[in-house]
Amino acid sequence: MNTHATPSHGTVHLEVTDGIAVLTIDNPPVNAGSHAIRKGLIEALHRCGEVRGAVLVGAGKSFIAGSDLREFGAPLAWPELPDVIAACEEAPFPVVAAIHGVALGGGLELALGCDYRIATPDANLGLPEVSLGMVPGAGGTQRLPRLTGRIAALEMICGATRITGVEAEALGLVDVVAEGDLLGAAKRFLAEDRPKRVVANLEVPEEDETALEAAAAKALHKGRGRPNVAEAIRLVKASADPDVATVLADERAVFQKLRLSEDAFALRHLFFAERKAGSVDGLDAKPRPVSSVGVIGGGTMGQGIARACLAAGLPVSLVERDTEALERSLGALRDALQAKQARGRLSEAALAAQLKALSGTTRISELTSCDLVIEAVFEDLSVKVPLLTELDATLPPETVIGTNTSYLDINAMVAGLPGRSRVLGLHFFSPADVMRLLEVVRAETTADDVLATGLALAKRLGKQPVVARVAEGFIGNRIYAAYRRRAELLVLDGAAPEQVDAAVEAFGFAMGPFAVSDMSGLDIAWAMRKRQAATRDPAARYVTIPDRLCEAGRLGRKTGGGWYDYPEKRPEPSAEVTALIAAARREAGIAPSAFDTETIQRQLLIAMVNEAALLLDEGVAQRASDIDVTLANGYGFPRWTGGPLWWAAQQPAARIEADLDALETAIDHGFARGPVPEILEDLKG
Repeated sequence: MNTHATPSHGTVHLEVTDGIAVLTIDNPPVNAGSHAIRKGLIEALHRCGEVRGAVLVGAGKSFIAGSDLREFGAPLAWPELPDVIAACEEAPFPVVAAIHGVALGGGLELALGCDYRIATPDANLGLPEVSLGMVPGAGGTQRLPRLTGRIAALEMICGATRITGVEAEALGLVDVVAEGDLLGAAKRFLAEDRPKRVVANLEVPEEDETALEAAAAKALHKGRGRPNVAEAIRLVKASADPDVATVLADERAVFQKLRLSEDAFALRHLFFAERKAGSVDGLDAKPRPVSSVGVIGGGTMGQGIARACLAAGLPVSLVERDTEALERSLGALRDALQAKQARGRLSEAALAAQLKALSGTTRISELTSCDLVIEAVFEDLSVKVPLLTELDATLPPETVIGTNTSYLDINAMVAGLPGRSRVLGLHFFSPADVMRLLEVVRAETTADDVLATGLALAKRLGKQPVVARVAEGFIGNRIYAAYRRRAELLVLDGAAPEQVDAAVEAFGFAMGPFAVSDMSGLDIAWAMRKRQAATRDPAARYVTIPDRLCEAGRLGRKTGGGWYDYPEKRPEPSAEVTALIAAARREAGIAPSAFDTETIQRQLLIAMVNEAALLLDEGVAQRASDIDVTLANGYGFPRWTGGPLWWAAQQPAARIEADLDALETAIDHGFARGPVPEILEDLKG
């Protein structure tokens, strides 16, 4: 056996054994494709000598988890990724990418620049650049279609979709799926005297043009028509052009332009903010083990939480008040899982496993073997407090208790509990198995290891956690309440509900506040307002319109009318609501004013920003970026703006001050002005 090794070049190690070079990419913790990696790869390729082939493999847990995004806001130094790929293609020997863990973004583009790809079955491959405001910039839009076809490439690139090694093999992206020893499999593959096979020189498979156009239209719609999505579609379509070099140069130019766009900076802000949001400064406690979960309450929220836990491989025991309600809830859960399997979103094996892991009971005493119990009963202290008292008295002391509350004071809930240190808030968003956001609420007495358990649960469920302290509505609902209040005042002062909704949608939200209220039900906020009535300042401006809608039985879509009428399940302006609004204005002595779209947008946004500043000042939220994560993941704030605080930080300071002045005038008595300039200073790009 002939073996020799050379010292590490940057963070790439080269070893040659029996005529096969192994280039190990070593940049912990995730092997990000940094400048040192790129330089090391080129140097190592040039030092391979006369070999039969080379294998690129990642040290540790991944191949390459994408490029180092911190480089993208500044000029890129040579060698850039296309230079590395050119070195792979120009090498006189075949190069194999041995993929395990993740190969994302530039990592997958590097693999596409190799002659062959071998992957483990559970490897994770994807091109997420579109979700970061860019397009793949090192040949991803050109090489991927040559292996998968343009339709599959469009779906993968524009949807920022990740696929497994097995799925990649089925698409033609991966040549071999290797069980067991990945590096050994790659060496054996090359030992069979493989020829060079430069992907960029392959022809794009023929596909039906009508199907291609339909896929492109679908991708553009899902991508909300953003410029980078449109460019990605154009570039993938252009992969059929025989002049590969010109289209690759076009792709690179588009990438270089888009990586410095406002969208890209905002989305990179969210990328890093989302990773930071799952941590708590100074928290070093280990989470308690969770291997089974109890869910109390089989309504919409309880069923969603149960589905989320089952999907994560956690056995679930559902508790309902009586046998009839239990059977109804369990039946609904089973139906939902079977429907998911019928739509191809769940394998037969996974369906069988989840159904087996689901059980039910009417007795809390049967939850003693659960490591975590989450209550999802009616949002009322008179219901939740006795339940928590019973749970604390019944469950073993090591069991963590989570309360799924949207608004209520958890400190008050647990004040009388001997075991109050094991209780925390787990505010899921509906539908709980779909929505990414999970507010992990730390009460005054929540133990550190219990908080760590909540964060670990969020990770296991695939949720985006944000940690909050106790406050009315925590982070998200408190900010949303300020936003909704400003929207209602705009209507009282002269705007129409449909005008406000249209302005919000033009900014980038999928739905405006009044359409959202109709969808979720006006009675939820009505119950909250009635609960707050005794402590409301009588001198503060109060909009009676939503109360009157509820009193008239207009609770939203579920009753056929709310802020809008729904004659054919589509919202239409309502003459009844228009009259009701006019009456409210007369009673308040208000002569309606006219509002343009920009004024509506900025007033709603500044209401969010001001409330966020107050929350941060009170310590309810840890950091400004957590606010942006919350609104982007739970409330439909357009991601390409970075969230409300990032958006505000990019605005001229004088405009923000003028917006705050106008907000103060509109709110009038009781307005609290948050330390907005100080909060935004840390976020300025």
